[in-house]
Amino acid sequence: MGTLYLVATPIGNLEDMSPRAVRILKQASLIAAEDTRHTGKLLKHFEIETKTTSYFEHNKINKLDFILDKLASGDVALVSDAGTPAINDPGYELVKAALASNFDVVPVPGPSAPLAALTASGLPTDAFLYLGYLPHKTSERHKFVGLVSNVSYTLIFLESPYRVVESLEDILSVLGDRRICVAREMTKMYEEYWRGTISGAVEYFKSQPARGEFTMVVEGKPKDETDMWTEGMLLEAIKSELQNERSAKDISADLAVQSGWSKKDIYALINRNK
Repeated sequence: MGTLYLVATPIGNLEDMSPRAVRILKQASLIAAEDTRHTGKLLKHFEIETKTTSYFEHNKINKLDFILDKLASGDVALVSDAGTPAINDPGYELVKAALASNFDVVPVPGPSAPLAALTASGLPTDAFLYLGYLPHKTSERHKFVGLVSNVSYTLIFLESPYRVVESLEDILSVLGDRRICVAREMTKMYEEYWRGTISGAVEYFKSQPARGEFTMVVEGKPKDETDMWTEGMLLEAIKSELQNERSAKDISADLAVQSGWSKKDIYALINRNK
């Protein structure tokens, strides 16, 4: 039986490719790539001749059986277009299926845009919450950001260059004028880290060309400003979550982050009010 390797690849600078990543990609019997054309350039640079197959958002379910069959006879390496696979890229379903079929799943660590931006941000790194890409619509962004408005953890969002100003404006309106680091083109020629307040970021990026994917690292709510929810507020949130048929365990974990209540107390409250 083979092993599924999750191989991190450079987010820009090819010098960030690890020797182990090159070795695993050369030795694997198959490379599952988000975009075979994009990955082909990387493989050519490192003289890797392993066969590739596509594995992306719109075929990730249909390709599961094919990749599992390949794992039965040899190792398979999963790569995304850049960075660590399964972090905001296809991969979770494949990892879950491989584990369910008793295959080993092994990460080959390396570049990751969210972590790179966080460590360079100048904001607290001891506790953070990665939230991926923001919703496209303003109303949905407001709701999405509002869910973490009381969280004291540093927040990490991704955004396209074409919506970054609008998203910054929405973050400002929901969270207030907190500290932020906006990173783009990391490890590339036009690498940039803008640090300051959210309002300052709005004004700065209004005058900048729409170039590069953005990673936004936002200050969490100061702990001395984080108010614990009242029991009434918590009960309303529980009622809403139960309507979505979520488990008490999952609800407790999520609401503990937002409300200031302990998971144990929330779990007990859920069971008393079912």
